[in-house]
Amino acid sequence: MSNEVQITFDCADPGTLATFWAAALGYEVQAPPEGFDSWEAALAAFGVPESEWNSKSAIVADGRPRVFFQRVPEGKAVKNRVHLDVRVPGTDGECRMEVLEAEADRLEALGATRAYRVEPEPPMELGFITMRDPEGNEFCLD
Repeated sequence: MSNEVQITFDCADPGTLATFWAAALGYEVQAPPEGFDSWEAALAAFGVPESEWNSKSAIVADGRPRVFFQRVPEGKAVKNRVHLDVRVPGTDGECRMEVLEAEADRLEALGATRAYRVEPEPPMELGFITMRDPEGNEFCLD
């Protein structure tokens, strides 16, 4: 048996980040427990105070790590020490940066912002775009 990996984000708004990252990565927001039509109905039935309903969220995709979002009181203060590289399909050819730009545009429409672009310098650097999610967490389109 081997260990599994879950990626966890500390954040201010788990619901918003879960929705963003689900769309960015092709995941789905984790469904509520069986027998409930929504997380709100499940949490109300479990007696969770409404003020805590957006304290946690998760996204899932078959065969891929679960991504978990948990509300924390402190805000983001410095550059991430670990970040996600979002590997965009179709970036093997000469149109690599155009494909990355199209994905950056799509993610901006979902609430991301651009930080900077690194131009290709073969053979060592293929080029990438660094972005920030809606709470400022850095990630790279690669």
